[in-house]
Amino acid sequence: MSGQDTMWAMTAADQAAAVRSGRISAADLVDSHLDRIAEVNPRVNAVTQLMADRAREDAARMDRRRAAGEELGPLAGVPFTVKETTPVEGVPTTFGLPRFHDLVAAADAPPVARLRAAGAVPIGHSNMPTLVLAGMHTRSELFGHTVNPWDPSRTPGGSSGGDGAAVATGMAALGLGNDSGGSVRIPASFCGVAGLKPTPGRFPADHRVLGPDDPGPAAQMLVTDGPLARTVADLRLAYEALAGTDPRDPRAVPVPLDGPPLPGPVRVALVADPGGRGVHPAVREALTAAADALSDAGYDVTEVADVPRLDEALEAYGRITLTELAPTWPAVRQLLGDGGDRYIQLALEKTPPADAAELVRLMGAWLGIRRSWAEFLDRSPLLLGPVFTEPPVEPGLESRDAAGRERVAEGMRLCTVTSFVGVPAVAVPAGIRDGLPCGVQVVGRAFREDLCLAAAQAIEDRLGVLAPVDPRQAAAAETR
Repeated sequence: MSGQDTMWAMTAADQAAAVRSGRISAADLVDSHLDRIAEVNPRVNAVTQLMADRAREDAARMDRRRAAGEELGPLAGVPFTVKETTPVEGVPTTFGLPRFHDLVAAADAPPVARLRAAGAVPIGHSNMPTLVLAGMHTRSELFGHTVNPWDPSRTPGGSSGGDGAAVATGMAALGLGNDSGGSVRIPASFCGVAGLKPTPGRFPADHRVLGPDDPGPAAQMLVTDGPLARTVADLRLAYEALAGTDPRDPRAVPVPLDGPPLPGPVRVALVADPGGRGVHPAVREALTAAADALSDAGYDVTEVADVPRLDEALEAYGRITLTELAPTWPAVRQLLGDGGDRYIQLALEKTPPADAAELVRLMGAWLGIRRSWAEFLDRSPLLLGPVFTEPPVEPGLESRDAAGRERVAEGMRLCTVTSFVGVPAVAVPAGIRDGLPCGVQVVGRAFREDLCLAAAQAIEDRLGVLAPVDPRQAAAAETR
């Protein structure tokens, strides 16, 4: 691969260390990434709104601070992308929608502010499915399709697919996405990078973008902002910067970054085929390789029959989220453009909204399912399983017809249930199969991101880092 000795190809940790020591300037680091964006973004269409002038100003200010003897933060000068859902002060938060093209953010969202406080530099917004509702494939009405850099005939995943492709190709060292059922982990897996879905309440957030009112309870409890990075060590740096409290988010709690050490070898439950619905041989091979890596690193890995109450959790997730969306759906679907409504409409046709009595019952079931998972993870503090149960699929499969939507929903089922029960998970690459990256995820007890990251590091140590990668032949314009 070209560019291995260039600044953009360095890890975030090495970039920050070089800027702090003065070995490289933050200005040169930002320019290196801007050059990389100019080179590869026309082929993948991951970065939507480039913040070049502001990034250069931030970098120059950082270099002046270092020259004056000030101590810089742990992410000094590291460029990062920000999903189009998440406000960056002075830049439109478009959600990929033409109507929101001028929706300029008055302030940074809490996770953007925390990364900035650690020294990181936002370099651009990143693409996503329109309004996050148009499907798993990253295509927005405003910015078009994002291409998987490994194979343009495959989706990069979503909904944080722009961040996955940008980080994988070296356009940014870190990406800031969000995840309510796989939206960080799936693009991480499909693009060959690492991603963290934290425990709800670990990172502060404020999702009031379109007005003064907060979203409903399902969105409040399911959506978590999370980072993407090329290495687990970089993911750990982002985790440390993002964790904490903020008055804008009363859900965020001051939990220590690391929990108490566990006695003896850490037990890992391997569930290769959640629900027994089938798993592709390539994914099964990746899980075996990851399990072997953990065993060799001293973990006690045991394959178990299944995760708790999978079918019940998937049914409750669908009923609760669609019930929350249903009252606004007639208006929202008009914003999604030609075919953009099919993903949700197909779901509503299969899963009608609940009435008030049923919703109350479902909320009770939600707590019971969380309890069952807490008991499961009390026996085995970590779970190893698939991110998606087959290799990256073709763009738009989930919106093609009912069978395509069902296939994608089945593929992401472990992501969906782990979001529903509110536990952390780290997606980490587990090698390349048939020319495509294949990731696995390590799931842990609530607020034990440290255990997930440590296990993911053991997998990476054995199986290696896959990115940065140069995009395979295709132009984003060809798919627009």
